[in-house]
Amino acid sequence: MPARALIIVQNLPVPFDRRVWLEATTLARHGYRVSVISPKAKGFNRSRERLEDVDVYRYRSLVEGRRALGLAFEFAWCFVMSAYLSLRVALFGRGFDILHICNPPETYWPLAWFWRAFGKVFVFDHHDLSPEMAAAKFGKSEGGLINVLLWLERRTFRAAQIVITTNESHKRVAVERGGKAPEDVYVVRSGPDLSRFQRFPPRHRYRKGRRFLLVYLGEMCAQDGVDYLIRSIKMLRDDIGRADFHCILVGGGPHQPSIAAYADDMGAADLCTFTGRISDEELCRILSSADIAIDPDPKTAWSDASTMNKIAEYMYFGLPIVAFDLHEARVSAGAAALFVEPNSERRMADAIDQLLDDRQRRLAMSACGQERIANVLAWQYSVPPLLAAYVAAERRAAGRRAGTARASEAALQHLEGAAASRPFRSTGLRRRSGGEPGGSRYV
Repeated sequence: MPARALIIVQNLPVPFDRRVWLEATTLARHGYRVSVISPKAKGFNRSRERLEDVDVYRYRSLVEGRRALGLAFEFAWCFVMSAYLSLRVALFGRGFDILHICNPPETYWPLAWFWRAFGKVFVFDHHDLSPEMAAAKFGKSEGGLINVLLWLERRTFRAAQIVITTNESHKRVAVERGGKAPEDVYVVRSGPDLSRFQRFPPRHRYRKGRRFLLVYLGEMCAQDGVDYLIRSIKMLRDDIGRADFHCILVGGGPHQPSIAAYADDMGAADLCTFTGRISDEELCRILSSADIAIDPDPKTAWSDASTMNKIAEYMYFGLPIVAFDLHEARVSAGAAALFVEPNSERRMADAIDQLLDDRQRRLAMSACGQERIANVLAWQYSVPPLLAAYVAAERRAAGRRAGTARASEAALQHLEGAAASRPFRSTGLRRRSGGEPGGSRYV
């Protein structure tokens, strides 16, 4: 019987969460029976469906928390709904042997311990450094919130039997801060699945009559630095004097409306277009039409150690990248990006200006990025460590079952031996006939 996996993700719906969906569909193609639980969102409203041989269960999100009380309510609601749906999967769905939970948040460790008591193996998919992300989002690197997040992170690592993480920086956190054995931590990088992307001829309508098109891709949250991009393109026009570009920002997120309003307040609304969430085809058409991609994540402890999915997706489309100088961004992009002094919108504007005027450098960076995707960073290179993590999880599950069977057999042998060594004594039970076929039963 093929192994069964249940994946729980709270941060984004599937299949919109590209990493989770790649993991789920990859496992399904390799013989696993996969179910996924996620919240609903616009365009992903069905409570139950099967996509690419993956059973998808979704629940309605009542609120998206912005402050402490709202976040607490959101996390509690998502926990309750995920727990309920996990019972549905176990009792009425495909069932599962492996419970695969993605952060953020790290609030699902009680559910992991519950299912571990029934022999399930807990795989923790460590997407983000939540304490560092909160510090970047709220501007505080210590205090009550950070302490709570660190405590939740420790509880999650303690419950996890196998850890999947996105890069070596995260693996170091799992080992040093989480206390995990290095051999139980598997680095599964978030590379693009080349079969899911398609290059198209450029569409000039995205440029709004300008010569060049800049692009930003990603969910827009407070820590993502999109405000740096808005200030940079304003400087590119007002201080450097360029009027030959347009910038398109692809993605939704809780901060997107305020960023659009900020662009308007800064007098930069005419320089940019906000698309919100769009289809995969439209995304591919926009990336196929762009000249330069921007990653404006400012340097923080969180961003410096994080692998941004957008970097690899930019590189697939041959887009030269301008980014602040972050460790994991360098690991991913190499020479496909022009790195500038962190957190300086002026340096970012200057770098964009230089690249727009240097076609040969753009072509060289484009070729470098496409080569790295084809030979190093594509999703196909992440499949072996993902499957290795699951093989390790299966061994844990098999070992537990074998241990339980051995313990049961030993207990049975002990009881049989004890019975054989004792003389027969009446139990005082009365025999009543007719209750069982071919014999009697005791009452």
